[in-house]
Amino acid sequence: MVSNRIKEHPILPIEKKKNIFFYWNGKRLTAKKDEVISSALFANSIKIFGHHHKDDKAQGIFCANGQCAKCTVIADGVPVKSCMTTVKQGMKIESVEGLPKLPETDEHQISNIEEVAYDVLIIGGGPAGLSAAIQLGKLNISILIVDDKSELGGKLVLQTHKFFGSVEDSYAGTRGNDIGKMLSHEVKENDKITVWTNSIALYVYKDRKVGILQADIYKLVKPKVILNAAGAREKFLRFKGNSLAGIYGAGAFQTLVNRDLVRPTKRLFIVGGGNVGLIAGYHALQAGIKVVGLVEALPKCGGYKVHADKLARLGVPIYTSHTVLKANGEESVESVTISKIDANFQPISGTEKTFACDTLLIAVGLESVSEFTDEAEKAGITVYAAGDAKEIAEASSAMFNGKIAGQMVAKEINNDVTDIPQSWYDKAEILKKEPGKTFEYNFPKQEKGVFPVIHCLQEIPCNPCSSICPTNSINMIGDPIMDLPVYEGKCVGCGKCVVICPGLAITLVDFRNDDNYPTITIPYEVKNHTVNIGDKLICVDIDGKYLATLKVEEVIDTKNNKKTQLIKLKSPKNIAKKIVSFRVQDKEVTQPLEMDTPEIDDDEMICLCEKVTAKEIKKLIRQGITDMNQIKAITRAGMGPCGAKSCDNLIKQLFRQEGVSLENVEKNTRRPLFVEVPLGKFADGGKK
Repeated sequence: MVSNRIKEHPILPIEKKKNIFFYWNGKRLTAKKDEVISSALFANSIKIFGHHHKDDKAQGIFCANGQCAKCTVIADGVPVKSCMTTVKQGMKIESVEGLPKLPETDEHQISNIEEVAYDVLIIGGGPAGLSAAIQLGKLNISILIVDDKSELGGKLVLQTHKFFGSVEDSYAGTRGNDIGKMLSHEVKENDKITVWTNSIALYVYKDRKVGILQADIYKLVKPKVILNAAGAREKFLRFKGNSLAGIYGAGAFQTLVNRDLVRPTKRLFIVGGGNVGLIAGYHALQAGIKVVGLVEALPKCGGYKVHADKLARLGVPIYTSHTVLKANGEESVESVTISKIDANFQPISGTEKTFACDTLLIAVGLESVSEFTDEAEKAGITVYAAGDAKEIAEASSAMFNGKIAGQMVAKEINNDVTDIPQSWYDKAEILKKEPGKTFEYNFPKQEKGVFPVIHCLQEIPCNPCSSICPTNSINMIGDPIMDLPVYEGKCVGCGKCVVICPGLAITLVDFRNDDNYPTITIPYEVKNHTVNIGDKLICVDIDGKYLATLKVEEVIDTKNNKKTQLIKLKSPKNIAKKIVSFRVQDKEVTQPLEMDTPEIDDDEMICLCEKVTAKEIKKLIRQGITDMNQIKAITRAGMGPCGAKSCDNLIKQLFRQEGVSLENVEKNTRRPLFVEVPLGKFADGGKK
C-alpha cells in the first residue's frame, strides 16, 4: 500500500517516531505512535471510513477537530471519532457500514466523581487561552487550562508561515508553530497553571460546575470564573455533491499536513479566498501538493493581498467572482465544476469550467464556539471570552486579546489588580482590523547602490520589516502597525527585511556590481521545489505575470534565515524592481478538463449526519415553519451526532434566501452535552 507520509518539508522537522501496527477491516497496517486514527488511515491511502446507513454514501473526514462525526469508525468494538482517538498497538479498527452496532453494556458501579476547584477555568489552549493564562499566572491566580488535543497551541501548531501583527505584542515575523511552542513552554513553567490535555469540556451545569472528560476520566470543576477560549468551527457550504468523501475543511487539511506530516491529496482545489483558504494553499505547496486553483465568490479575496499574491506568483490561479457548482465523483471527489457569478451571486450560464482534483478544501468562514459562554451565563458563572470564541480574527489578535482577557479576569477575582491601560485596547483594535486600502506601487527611484523594494500594497496590521531594519530605513508612515512600510534611508544590503517579511513581499535590488544587470534577492520557502545555482526560473511580477526567465546566481540557506532561502538572480535593469518571485507550479496542473461532466442527482446536502437536503428544508420554510426545533423534529436535521454544529448555519442561510428574517426564527435548543460521551462515564467517572 502506498504511504502518504511527508518525508521532507521546507519548514517542519521530520521526527522519527516509533511504528506500531493496527488492523483496518482485518488488514494489518502501520501507524506512528501517538497518532490519531484518521491520520493513520490517510497515511495508508484510506480516505473512506465507511458508508452512511441512509443513502450508503461514503463517509470521510470534515473538521478533524471533534466537532462533527463524519470520521466515525469502530475501534475495538466502540464507535469513536477517528480524528480524536489515538491508535493503540494491535487496535482493531473497522469501517462503519450502515448503523454502527453499540457495544455490549458493561456494568457500572456508581461511585463518587472527583471534584476540583480553581480560580479560573480556561477552556481552550490556543493562542488566546495561553496568552490569558500567562497574564493570570503572573498574578498568583490558580488556573486550569483544558484542551482536547495532545499538545497545547491550538491552531498555532498548524501554522508554518510567519505571523503578521506587531513584533512587540504578537511575535510578528515568527512562525506560528514556533510561537505555539514558546507560549506552551511559558505556561508549563508557571506552577500556578494546571494543564489538562486530551480533555474535553462537556457542559456547564446549573450548579456552577463544569463537566470535563479528563483523559477519559469524568471530573467536575468548580471555577470562580470561566474564560471561553475554545476557538471556532468551520462553516460548511451547500452545493451539489457536497456529501462526497474528499471534501473537508482547511483545519482538517492543515492538521494532516502540518501536525501529522501526512500528504492527504495529490490535487487540491480550494473554495474560499479568506486568509484561511489562502494560507492552506501555500501550506499545500510546501507539502508537495498540486494546487489546481482557488475560487472566491467576492470580486476580490477577503484575505490579505500578500497571501493571495504569494499563491498567484507561485502558479496558483485565483478565480474571483466565481462559485463552486458541484463536486463530481462516485464515492470520492474526482473533479470540481465552477462558474462565474453575477452581482446577485447567481451562476452565469456558459462560464462553467471543470478541473480534475481529488480533494475539495472548504474555507468559507468560521463560527465562534460560543456555547460555553452562553451556558455559563445561564448558570450564573462569571464568564469572559477571548480569541475566536469571542470574535473571528487573526491569531496575532487572539494572542493580544487573550492578554487583555487575562487581565480582566484577574481584576474580577482581585480588585487590587492594575486597571488595563487604554493603549492595550487601542492596540487590540488595530490588530483585529480587516485589510484596509490597496495602493499603487511607489517604486524607489534609486538606481544605484542597494535598496529594498516593498511589494506590500495593502494596509494590514504588520510591522516586522520596520522593527528589524538596522539603519531604521524602513518606516511606517503614520500608524506604527497598520500603515504601509516605506523605504527612506540608507540600506546596507543585510537582507533582514527580506527574511522576516511574513508576506514574502520584500525583495532586494543591488546595483553595486553592475549598473545594467543588478542582482535581485528573492525570499523562498517552498523548498520541496528545489532551486539550485544555474537553474532558470520563470520570474513574475506581483500578479504572477511573466517578466523574464533568469538564471540563479546564488542560493543562501543559513540558520540565521530561519528556513527562508534567499535566491539571487541577475536581472535586466528595466524589470528589476518589478520582479517579486518565480513560478514553481507548471501551468498544466491548473488547466480545465476538455470534457463535460455528467449531471448528478444529489441535491445540496444540509445535514450530513442525517442526510437532509436543502429541498426538504425549503419545503418546510415555504409552508411557514420558522421554528428550527420543528424542522428538526420533522426532518431530523440537527439531531445527528454533531449536534447541529454543521447544519445550523446552513439552515439559517436558507431562511435568509427564502426572505425570512432570522429575528423571526426560533433558534435550535442546544442538547445538554456539547460532545457525545458514553453514559457510563457519568456513573463511575470512566475509571473501569
